[in-house]
Amino acid sequence: MFRMVVTKMARNLHVNLCFFLIISCVDSCFIPGSIQATVPQTVPVGHVISKVDVDNCDTKTLHFTSCDPDFTVQADGTIVTVHITMVPTNGRTFSVQYQDPNGQEKNMDVHLVQNSRKVLKDGLLKRSKRRWSPMPFNIIENDHPPFPKEVDLVASDSSVAYNVYYTLSGPGVTEDPEGVFSVVKETGMLKVHKAVDREITPQFIFQARVFDRNTNQETDLPLPITVNVEDVNDNAPTFTGQLQFTVLEQSNKGTIVGKVNATDKDEPGTDHTKIRYSLLSETNLFFINPETGVISTKTDTLDREVTDKYFVRMDIRDMNGALNGLSNTATATIVLGDINDNPPTFTKTSYNVSVMENQEKGLILRIPIEDKDLLNTPNWNSEFSITKGNENGNFRIERDPKTNEGLIYLTKPLDYEKTKNLKLEVLARNQAELSGTNAKWVSVPVDVTVGNVDEGPEFTAPTVRFTVQENTPNDTLIGTYTAVDPETKSSAGIKYYKVSDPASWVNVDESTGQLKIANTIDRESHFVVDGVYNITMKAVDASQKTGTGTVIIQVEDMNDHVPDILSKDLVLCGKDGGEMGSVLVVAEDKDQAPFSAPFSFKLGEKHDDKWAVKPLNSTAVMLEQTKELPSGLYTVPLMVGDLQGFGSTQTVTVRICRCRNGVCLAQQNSTSLGVWGILAMLLGLALLLLLCMLCALVCVTKNEKMELEDMGDSGGILLTSNIEALGDAVDSNLIIVPKSGIDRSVKGSMTDMGWAGAKNLDKMGGGLGTQQQSGSSIIVTDMPNGFSDQYNGSQYGGQNGGGQYGVDQYGGGQYTSGNRTFDNTRSTGKNMKFNWQTNGLFLQQKLAYLRTEEQGRYADDIIHAYGFEGVGSPAGSVGCCSDQVNQEDLDFLNTLGPKFKVLAEVCTNK
Repeated sequence: MFRMVVTKMARNLHVNLCFFLIISCVDSCFIPGSIQATVPQTVPVGHVISKVDVDNCDTKTLHFTSCDPDFTVQADGTIVTVHITMVPTNGRTFSVQYQDPNGQEKNMDVHLVQNSRKVLKDGLLKRSKRRWSPMPFNIIENDHPPFPKEVDLVASDSSVAYNVYYTLSGPGVTEDPEGVFSVVKETGMLKVHKAVDREITPQFIFQARVFDRNTNQETDLPLPITVNVEDVNDNAPTFTGQLQFTVLEQSNKGTIVGKVNATDKDEPGTDHTKIRYSLLSETNLFFINPETGVISTKTDTLDREVTDKYFVRMDIRDMNGALNGLSNTATATIVLGDINDNPPTFTKTSYNVSVMENQEKGLILRIPIEDKDLLNTPNWNSEFSITKGNENGNFRIERDPKTNEGLIYLTKPLDYEKTKNLKLEVLARNQAELSGTNAKWVSVPVDVTVGNVDEGPEFTAPTVRFTVQENTPNDTLIGTYTAVDPETKSSAGIKYYKVSDPASWVNVDESTGQLKIANTIDRESHFVVDGVYNITMKAVDASQKTGTGTVIIQVEDMNDHVPDILSKDLVLCGKDGGEMGSVLVVAEDKDQAPFSAPFSFKLGEKHDDKWAVKPLNSTAVMLEQTKELPSGLYTVPLMVGDLQGFGSTQTVTVRICRCRNGVCLAQQNSTSLGVWGILAMLLGLALLLLLCMLCALVCVTKNEKMELEDMGDSGGILLTSNIEALGDAVDSNLIIVPKSGIDRSVKGSMTDMGWAGAKNLDKMGGGLGTQQQSGSSIIVTDMPNGFSDQYNGSQYGGQNGGGQYGVDQYGGGQYTSGNRTFDNTRSTGKNMKFNWQTNGLFLQQKLAYLRTEEQGRYADDIIHAYGFEGVGSPAGSVGCCSDQVNQEDLDFLNTLGPKFKVLAEVCTNK
């Protein structure tokens, strides 16, 4: 068997046993520090572990408590299992707490050891010798050097029979933390090599083994060794959690403020972790429970307006507050919460303000207040009310959200003549109700002085009512509506005028304010609403200040309207079988009762007994047939009178016909042509006739053409009609050159040829007046806008003057040669052919002149200067005598179109 001898523990055990025996001999209470019990590996519920002798103890004060929930300790000291419990091979230990007679809390350790039994081959259990398991070893944490230090001796019973040596393995030896323990192999002495911190490793459990030195075989079973690290009070308690608390001011004495929490890293359940709390400041205001750390108030006089927060220093100390205990200090902040214990107060005892009469709405006074409670809370925010003097609602009061002031506003203009002074009373209070105080809400007087203003006249009443019967004769006095000066109460010097009189029924006397009828008043007019007609008047004093008032005229009704039948054209649908039909007749009267309904209906004097009247209601009757009548139109006279008998005879037209959906079939299938229809038809015929005349005119004038008489001297150069093909070849010898005018020509001018116009012919258009050539009988008469355009590229210079002959458009004018007269007054559009004819005549005259001289005449024709068209201009000239490098090269005429081709051939054929 492997036994372990622990010398120190054995000595302690012997001492304890002796001490226990001695105490037992005396009549006193003794509870051992530890006990050991042998139990099976599986401990059932209700198994009695051991019993502590408490016969000499006061069981009422012991209060045994098991730290292991699997066990319980009864009042008589019996330890019993409450759950099925497994006990490992190395045993199990738990503590039992109790309170000794001195009130100190103590611990008793209970060690459980397995009961060892062996099983024989035949299946029977054989009880073996119990192995002695030593109590756990103890070392002190953070022990001081030198190291190593001996702990205790470990020995095995096998050392008697064998030459053995010992080894250790496990945490603290071969596992982390390594090197803490070792054993002397030969002797079994357990040693510790370094200081151990219990807060890191509170216990070591490793195995001891014994071997034969010769065979290195184990001579005993391995035995677990438990080493407990005994706690040393090396850790001061520390504060945990928040240290800021809030309590309402004026709270009752004993009101809990908060709880201070602290912890200690030392071994729980010992004095090392038993913390005691105390206050170092503000002890007259607050109290802290030394065991629980709960802070409470010590007075009911805490006032936030005096001190809104307190900084309380606290001390926590272990060892249950003993002087040798470790301590720590901290400061707790206690904030006082606000209650509404201070009502708002005014900075003045009274306030005064002046307001002018008729002053516009607006702010007139600010009332500052003071409040000691917490800003911008319901305890500080004020509310104001006017409790007196505002019966007419001239004022209102509000709170300024930024400054907490009271703001008095004028809501209605004041009248100095009615009220010269107002005394208001303003009450100030908080949004929250008062608490914790006997104070009341306070008020302040406000004296409002009304200033006088020179006002305009005021009518004696804002409105006045007169009753007038309709149709009252003109110039009838209705009443008088006057105004007075508010200051003098006099009407002197005040003038009266109408501001509004929609129907112009009333005249107002400017000086007296009398109202008279100007035009007939009609109650049934749309200007009268519910029998009331309104007039607005204006009063003006000498200083041109004005005042207005309203005149209400109640118009009384007269019986001036007879009942009128609403619809006088009626339709009666005929019925088969001789059944008589009827039709509804409804009347109305614009007058009011008693001058209107109920109406009386009866047939007129000249009725033909074909109809009868049957009453339906107060305003309608049924007009019925009295005999069978064929389809057609019938006129029926009806006498309709009101309640007063005032009425007239009216004629209704009844159409009897076959109906479909209440409509006569004849009316559906027939149409009638009215006056406007006839006029529309006549207008259409007139338009059609006008269109026909226009078409006839166009057809008549379409084929009219100007005939150009050919005198035989054209030489074949005049083209007929508007053809675009080439003309016939013409022999230049056939051209007849006019005789007159040529001999008298003057070089460089055409004055001798009979041209009486301006010599500078810049444009042969509107600038030309009336020009004549008497010798050749050519008369050119141009209109003011004639020849308005330029003919680009055609220049006639030299002896014939300078100018540009425009052929784009010819204005009005006539060309006459011999018996030929050309009128180009309307030579535009389709009559462009006349332009070509005129051009041909002019060119004929020009060519005839040129053919009479030598070649030099062509060059002389270019000496006149024209407007500069730019260097290198590609523009050419249509004249055969233009300034060209080769004056004989007239091929460019081929590009001018078919109408110029013949002319080109004439110019080149010599």
